[in-house]
Amino acid sequence: MNNHDSREVLQTITSCNSNGVQRRRERNDMGNLSREERRRRRRATQKYRTAHATRERIRVEAFNVAFAELRKLLPTLPPDKKLSKIEILRLAICYIAYLNHVLDT
Repeated sequence: MNNHDSREVLQTITSCNSNGVQRRRERNDMGNLSREERRRRRRATQKYRTAHATRERIRVEAFNVAFAELRKLLPTLPPDKKLSKIEILRLAICYIAYLNHVLDT
């Protein structure tokens, strides 16, 4: 039996066997893939997507808390006026420039 015939037998056995054998074969195939393809397949799993979504949610919450803290430090009229993130950043820049001007005079 040559190498080509043994591959066909392995494929036939794999397709007839349980999922455990199928998974082992898939893992062996992963060794032939490029680094990018392995990364793409790993990222396609439900476990990875769930973990990534959780990390992203935590990151966004921290980002929003930081903007809320910055917003508390900025004077506006009325004080409870809702500002977008870009408005908060622009107002912070202006306020810092104003404070620098006050210190210089």
